Amino acid sequence: MLTYDLNPDPIPLLSVTPLPPFSRCTVPRLKRSVVGCLPVLYWLPRYSIWDYGMPDLISGISVGIMHLPQGMAYALLASLPPVFGLYTSLYPALVYFFFGTSRHISIGTFAVLSIMVGSVTERLAPDRNFLVMLNGTNLTEVNITARDSYRVQVAAATTVLGGLIQVVLGLVKFGFVGTYLSEPLVRAYTTAAAAHAVVAVIAQLFGLSTTRFSGPLSLVYTLVEVCSKLPQTHLPTLAVSGVSMVFLIAAKEINSAISARLPVPIPVELITIVAATVISSYTHLNGNYTISVVGEIPSGLAAPRLPDASLFKEVMGDAFALAIVGYAISISLGKTFALKHGYKVDSNQELVALGLSNAVGGFFQCYAVCSSMSRSLIQESTGGKTQMAGMASAVIVLVTVLKLGPLFQELPKAVLAAIVFVNLKGMFKQYYDIITLWRSSKVDLVVWLVTWVSTLLFNLDMGLGASITFAVLTVIFRTQLPKYSVLGHVPGTELYLDMETHREVREVPGITIFHSSATVYFANADLYLEALKGKSGLDISKMIIYKRRQEAKQRRRDKRAERRARREAKRQVRHCRKTGVFSVEEAAGQWKEPGGGDGDREESLGDDQRGWCGRENGTVFVMPTTPRTPDDQCSWEYLKGSKDPDCATLGAVSELQDGDTTTLGSSSEDTLSRELDKVSLGSLGKWTWDIHSIILDLSTANFIDTVAIKTMRNIFHDFGEIDVTVYMAGCQMSVVEQLELGGFFSESITKGRLFATVHDAVLHCLGHQGTSMPSTLNHNIGLQNY
Repeated sequence: MLTYDLNPDPIPLLSVTPLPPFSRCTVPRLKRSVVGCLPVLYWLPRYSIWDYGMPDLISGISVGIMHLPQGMAYALLASLPPVFGLYTSLYPALVYFFFGTSRHISIGTFAVLSIMVGSVTERLAPDRNFLVMLNGTNLTEVNITARDSYRVQVAAATTVLGGLIQVVLGLVKFGFVGTYLSEPLVRAYTTAAAAHAVVAVIAQLFGLSTTRFSGPLSLVYTLVEVCSKLPQTHLPTLAVSGVSMVFLIAAKEINSAISARLPVPIPVELITIVAATVISSYTHLNGNYTISVVGEIPSGLAAPRLPDASLFKEVMGDAFALAIVGYAISISLGKTFALKHGYKVDSNQELVALGLSNAVGGFFQCYAVCSSMSRSLIQESTGGKTQMAGMASAVIVLVTVLKLGPLFQELPKAVLAAIVFVNLKGMFKQYYDIITLWRSSKVDLVVWLVTWVSTLLFNLDMGLGASITFAVLTVIFRTQLPKYSVLGHVPGTELYLDMETHREVREVPGITIFHSSATVYFANADLYLEALKGKSGLDISKMIIYKRRQEAKQRRRDKRAERRARREAKRQVRHCRKTGVFSVEEAAGQWKEPGGGDGDREESLGDDQRGWCGRENGTVFVMPTTPRTPDDQCSWEYLKGSKDPDCATLGAVSELQDGDTTTLGSSSEDTLSRELDKVSLGSLGKWTWDIHSIILDLSTANFIDTVAIKTMRNIFHDFGEIDVTVYMAGCQMSVVEQLELGGFFSESITKGRLFATVHDAVLHCLGHQGTSMPSTLNHNIGLQNY
């Protein structure tokens, strides 16, 4: 009969190790990644037309109306035709709509970046490179068409490269790079850039034809040339500039005064360019008064073009400066609005979004963009809720480029220059920062002034590099020169505060608690040690040097004493040949034997003298230096023998009495080494101190390098030589790990010297020294060391 096992053994399967959670590809994880790259997929499905549609539309129209005059005006700062300012107001805003995380900033042209691009285009495409001979004459003129075409290529290449730099930095999570640009630095930089912008458009305001310099001191050279040509001022152009500026300033002041009663601000700039265009067309300002106008504005969109890659190596530094400054301005505005309205801005994604806006825009002949403070404030104040407002403003610009562009051909350039000049008023108000920083922070004031001066004197890219370098140096200097203090105990608590600034604290007897306001690293390690010496009152270097000198003197004295003993021994040996010497083994008993006469002793001495040369090495000879007294006491000298009596050495001098015990055969060197081991500064008597413990409060240290580890090891060793025990308190775990990797701990420096808090270390010190704890410290708290 066949039987079947209904429960066979399971077939062993291959063991598969599960993947860690962070490496698994799940649907929610994939969705989060896609939404993180395209934030529009997060908020667009939740977009409510009823709640957000009308506010975004009104805000978008208001911002779009501002884009038109600012785009054309800021193109002058970039030394490009005005139509390219309109392109720059269109394409980047569309790209940011899909990738940006801020709901309120307006991406497009900005005065600071425009002047930075203008410095690049003027440097690589100056007018002198496009001079052509007039037919039949020796006169030359600038080929404006060729010059502008090449400048557009330079601006596009710089923009694409800057955008790629931003994308790469964003992908590798370098969004924090903007934090190296502090607020005083950015405000001073934009203020100085505004001065560059004023000097750049001042020639347009006066109707002058000047050379735009680049490089260091370019601002000074341009300003000198403008001043030298002031007698050649074109009066009709100056009149147009003056009327436009007066109208703009008056209208903006009225707009600010009644803005609370208006649903949307009055488009002062748009009204100005429309009115100026109409007046110029009907009065023929260009033909009758030779006032320079915008000229031909092609209708329609330009086809995308690849940037000239050969220009990348020439604009690398400028592109990096544009990338950093543009991102710093955008992220600061974005975080300001996000904090006000309660949402989060992803700094890395913002860097990617801004980089894609620049990179894609560069293919359509746009130049570098970032958020504009004036347009962003309008977008937020008119009720804008999302980037749908940015899409609406882009539609306004698109309609203008497609249909309305040719209508602005008669617009005087002096009007655009006046718009730029008036819009810089907000940046000039930043000079009040000098007064504010003087009252609050002198270091930030110095950073502000250095940034402003370096940006004015150098070019914008060089000025930015010099400003960042100086700002970083101020941080290094402040960490290199921190505040050092000795902490005292606050009675009834576990707190320890600076004794110089808090009167209620009390010093812990016998303990110095040393605190530094900055981390300890290679730049301030030596200063940390010097401050510890000063605060503790123990100049450890001088004390150890004094100890070493005293030990050296002691060794020299012992050597001199040994040499004198040898000479004395030789004299004694020669004397013993006449008087006789008894060995301890054979003659000591005969010397003390009662009843022995003088003749017997002389006979014994004679026998010992005859057998002197036969003694073995190491025999100790006893020589009487004084006659024996009636109570059998005398003074003895010990000579360590050798085969040659002349080589015998004096070992010790002692007066023996009944019951005395002396170790024989010990050398003077062994005795000296034991004596030196006992030498201490206290026994030398030069210094006295009542400190038995030092606690280093390292709660402010977030890292420690090899130089600081070596300094700490020396502190433990040096203070240990004067019997002062050193402890550490408040170390973070990362610091403890670095101490372990640096080989700080050893048999003499164990982890028992580390404590979680200063209070734990104080309690341990008092208990270890057997000191009675003060009433303010007598708490039932366990020691929690690492």
